[in-house]
Amino acid sequence: MNKTKVAIIGSGNIGTDLMIKVMRLSKVLEMGAFVGIDPESDGLKRAQRLGVPITAGGIDGLVAMPEFKQIDIVFDATSAGAHKRHDAVLRAHGKRVIDLTPAAIGPYVIPPVNGMAHLDAPNVNMVTCGGQATIPMVHAVNRVAKVHYGEIVASISSKSAGPGTRANIDEFTETTSQAIVDVGGATRGKAIIILNPAEPPLIMRDTVYCLAEEGDRQAIADSVAAMVEEVRTYVPGYRLKQAVQFEHIGSNRPLHIPEMGGDFTGLKVTVFLEVEGAAHYLPAYAGNLDIMTSAALRTAERIAARMKEGVAA
Repeated sequence: MNKTKVAIIGSGNIGTDLMIKVMRLSKVLEMGAFVGIDPESDGLKRAQRLGVPITAGGIDGLVAMPEFKQIDIVFDATSAGAHKRHDAVLRAHGKRVIDLTPAAIGPYVIPPVNGMAHLDAPNVNMVTCGGQATIPMVHAVNRVAKVHYGEIVASISSKSAGPGTRANIDEFTETTSQAIVDVGGATRGKAIIILNPAEPPLIMRDTVYCLAEEGDRQAIADSVAAMVEEVRTYVPGYRLKQAVQFEHIGSNRPLHIPEMGGDFTGLKVTVFLEVEGAAHYLPAYAGNLDIMTSAALRTAERIAARMKEGVAA
């Protein structure tokens, strides 16, 4: 079967890990180009050793490459600011774009939640690492009991937060908060990220709080467990740290939630997660980066399959 050629812009941790995943794991995608701006970066040197066409000329260098014409899908693993120009250039050339920055130009995509909904969109956004890890849990609760407020706390090792991640902290919180609503189904959302400097580095851990209507607790727990298994089909290191926690919030002691504009009574659901990376390029503790690249890979494979269907039709 002819594979769909892809390019990756961004030769940092995320871009390099994604390149290795494409080459090792994908049966439908093939590396067509790897793009950076620092010719001395480990990512570009590694790509060159692996026989992948490279350029250190950024987006303009990619467009000038002879391989560019054969590329159908381009991943952007740079920054939210840089992505705006990249998207404009790539769309002008008819390329499909998968955005791993928090720029949020295209619709949000979380593979186990709405992964089939935007396969024809010219640009799709992979939200954030925290969003990929936690929004499936918000959705899992919401499909049983309406979630009025969802709050996520993503704790990652500071060593797994490169310059791009650090430059996008504000966009991280804004994009993730909005995706909790748009994809997770909560009425309101809030996101917090913590960069943990602990040594040895800690694996990514996430806490998901959902303030929901009263519902069948076993059904909620079963829904969460089923969603965990679905995420594990492409992120094997994704797991619950403990059983789902439930707490009834009565009218005698309501929770005051400023983001909700008042007091809450109902069911508080708490989910504790851990995400261990596959260590294809990055250390196993960098589960935050692994879940992003894994989600992007799954999304690209689905888009590639859809594009081939269109050609066949």
